[in-house]
Amino acid sequence: MSEQDANQRFVQEATAEPDHIARARAHALELGAAPISPAVGAQCAVIAAATAARSMIEIGTGAGVSGLWLLHGAPRAILTTIDSEPEHLGAARQSFTAARIPAARTRFITGRAAEVLPRMNEGAYDIVFVDADAEGVIEYVEHGLRLVRPGGTVLVPRVLAGGAVADPVRRDPVTSAYRSLIQETQSSPAVIGALSLSGEGLLQLTTVHPDEA
Repeated sequence: MSEQDANQRFVQEATAEPDHIARARAHALELGAAPISPAVGAQCAVIAAATAARSMIEIGTGAGVSGLWLLHGAPRAILTTIDSEPEHLGAARQSFTAARIPAARTRFITGRAAEVLPRMNEGAYDIVFVDADAEGVIEYVEHGLRLVRPGGTVLVPRVLAGGAVADPVRRDPVTSAYRSLIQETQSSPAVIGALSLSGEGLLQLTTVHPDEA
């Protein structure tokens, strides 16, 4: 086992996932809705807590695992979650209810993110979490950067595509989209970006105030 593999395994095993999120994870796996890893979820919770988030958007509901992690870090926030699969939204609603999250703190929207996001209020959110179809990731991140306030953060999990992004031979559309997203945002003066290797990878983009860009 390589040093990197050993570190990854240790981080995964050392991350303590709350029981209500673990139950949602089990439900997600039953539905075939691949949830983010506990390590990535914990990172998202820390960012939500550090941001003191009060308003968050999640693109790609799954069965509620990522939403529960975000609310774990920001329990006073209101989470708007968008998914085109009613079954996933229903499972998430059950998970949030089981976790005793007040109904007033969650908003469920059924629809394609590309159609819903243009109608959302610009600069009104602290965090936008992007975990929808990979083919549209660049478009969703562009919307996310428009929707977060100055100092707000866009989070993109799975951005390493299982190691494909690091392989220069891989040129398929999904890998190319993730690779372009990373390269363009890392050199952009409009955001402060960081790429984490934890779990399946997490791209973190915090917007810079226009006067400071």
